[in-house]
Amino acid sequence: MELSRIRNFSIIAHIDHGKSTLSDRILEITGAVQARDMKAQFLDSMDLERERGITIKAQNVRVEWHGHVFHLIDTPGHVDFGYEVSRSLAACEGVVLVVDAAQGIEAQTLANCYLALENDLEIVACLNKIDLPAADPDRYAMEIENVLGIPAEDILKISAKTGDGVPELLDAITDRIPPPVGDADAALQTLIFDSQFDQYRGVVSSVRVMNGRLTSGSRLHFMQAGADHEALEIGVRRPENTPVGELGPGEVGYLIAGIKDVGEARSGETITTASKGAEEPLPGYQDPKPMVFSGLFPIDGDDFEALRDSLGKLKLNDASITYTPESSGALGFGFRCGFLGLLHMEIVKERLEREFGLALIATAPSVEYRVTDTVGDMTVVSNPAELPVVQKIDVIEEPVFKTTIITPKEYTGALMDLCQSRRGEMKRMEYLSPERVELDYEIPLAEVVVDFFDQLKSRSQGYASLDYELAGYQQANLVKVDILLNAIPADAFSTIVHRENAEAYGRRMCEKLKELIPRQMFDVPIQAAIGGKIISRETVKAKRKDVTAKCYGGDISRKRKLLEKQKEGKKKMKSIGRVEVPGDVFISALKLDD
Repeated sequence: MELSRIRNFSIIAHIDHGKSTLSDRILEITGAVQARDMKAQFLDSMDLERERGITIKAQNVRVEWHGHVFHLIDTPGHVDFGYEVSRSLAACEGVVLVVDAAQGIEAQTLANCYLALENDLEIVACLNKIDLPAADPDRYAMEIENVLGIPAEDILKISAKTGDGVPELLDAITDRIPPPVGDADAALQTLIFDSQFDQYRGVVSSVRVMNGRLTSGSRLHFMQAGADHEALEIGVRRPENTPVGELGPGEVGYLIAGIKDVGEARSGETITTASKGAEEPLPGYQDPKPMVFSGLFPIDGDDFEALRDSLGKLKLNDASITYTPESSGALGFGFRCGFLGLLHMEIVKERLEREFGLALIATAPSVEYRVTDTVGDMTVVSNPAELPVVQKIDVIEEPVFKTTIITPKEYTGALMDLCQSRRGEMKRMEYLSPERVELDYEIPLAEVVVDFFDQLKSRSQGYASLDYELAGYQQANLVKVDILLNAIPADAFSTIVHRENAEAYGRRMCEKLKELIPRQMFDVPIQAAIGGKIISRETVKAKRKDVTAKCYGGDISRKRKLLEKQKEGKKKMKSIGRVEVPGDVFISALKLDD
């Protein structure tokens, strides 16, 4: 295929600004999907995406428009899935930046736009939802010009819902986004930018050919894995998988090579031919750095191996997960997993349960601390259970996030109060327009990770938007709070908090667990402790059988004897009894309300 006919682009935007709806309209207008087969969020193939109304995985599709071939990649909008966006951009020459005509620029709009500029991609900006009564496209076009420097007259005005202005957008993509460059006669260089595991066909990889030709039936060499495989099927997504004989430079498609070992087709892998292949691999991707760590444990201990296999297959599809085995006194064997954020953690847990049929418990999310001991050695701690005893710690450093909040001006005070209460430090405040303010804060990651986003949305009635990136580490006065159930530490509830908040956290956790833990046959003391010092206590009262029910009238000593006997039995039970904690208690207790 002639390179001049190809256009590769991604659709990027803030959450809910209409990326998936625009993809639907493009599929419809270009005739890739018949009207009778059309459904909302067509490219979002996961049930989870449809239920939540968000895109989790980037999806690619090939469509044709006026003699040109478009490879379109629909990307997620949530900050936790920013890594998916960055991988997709490596397969493109341009992006369509979608901005809501009723809301204007949001924090993720800026983040995704800067990501595109870093990759030297052409940006085609458009204002979506012009059919809404609240839309003010001219005002927001000026805002985009002031903030991003894109001329207001170049910004297209569309409605992805009604299809108004979408054909003009497709023409603009043809005119403004450059065709790919590549040499069809050079040695083959193909980049894997995504993969997924099919239990019948093995690994199905999404690929972009940079140089050379990828032909069906040829012998291929995977450069980083050092493995050779035969190309069993090569094809393009239209959006159904359609086999083709070969893919030339600049083309995007999929590859099935009968790979069963998930480690051999990671994202960022370079594929070349087994004979006379390329000398150098493509740059690939930097591994994303996990921000949030949590333990995942199977409720049934026999599922440990199944969990290991499932994590391997999921990592193929979502390269940003990290996992290492760990054991817990309360929960048995499981894995310490690293995630990009709290939503990412929730989605991964739910995908493991749905796609692989596992029943899991997740421990309290924590972040990675740097601990320097009294000898001067530094260790990285992501699990509160690994924190050394207080006497051996010299300095603890915690990660700090640079957060950008964009909000209407009337919510500025409430959001500044929220950031201040989370130990945030203001760096900058700027008015983007008379009605909208940008706030820059440095906030410890541990304070952002649990429910900061929920609080931000509730205090701004849903109007504020958030973007964040790691800004480094800073020293802090931190302590580990242990929760003891019947004097035995429940490591699933242990957490590292700032000393000022330790007592309040301990009290809240004890009160919450008192409500959640079902009554046992003996009294269960719930205690919060820092080292050897108990800072809070609650008691779950024992279930009691009415042993005196059969005594009516007569001597009181008979009743007393029965009650004493019951008391002795409960005392003995307490000394040998193990507190049964249902799995849902862990999940409920860790959702501490503010």
